[in-house]
Amino acid sequence: MLDNKIEKDFFGWTKLKSRIHYFNDEDRVYFKTREIWWASLGINIGKEQDGKNKRFERPVLILRKVNRYTLIVVPLSSKIKDETHRYKIIFNSQSRSVLIFQVRLISSKRLNRKIGSLDSSTFQAVKSKIISALFI
Repeated sequence: MLDNKIEKDFFGWTKLKSRIHYFNDEDRVYFKTREIWWASLGINIGKEQDGKNKRFERPVLILRKVNRYTLIVVPLSSKIKDETHRYKIIFNSQSRSVLIFQVRLISSKRLNRKIGSLDSSTFQAVKSKIISALFI
């Protein structure tokens, strides 16, 4: 541990990332916009949202399917804070924060398991919040 900062398992993530990369393409998952999945986001740099547990995963909301191999997602958090870069939603009767400035393109190989789908009105509100935060 350096300077009271949490030590990150970059080596463990690198090993898992290698296995994810060479995953059999014939076993690809099928995903749609508005779905929430556990995805292996890995160990990241600085304040970028890290994945947790042995699969370095966290829930993500699928904002857009680019093609069958790539998608645009935004990570979710169980920590609810009143901050401009978070947007509170209710999903499966639980509060979650959408980390609106951490939108990213990922490979479908990172998707592990589907949690469910966000209702249309909440999804539209999330999209509006992201567009407003990023472009207005």
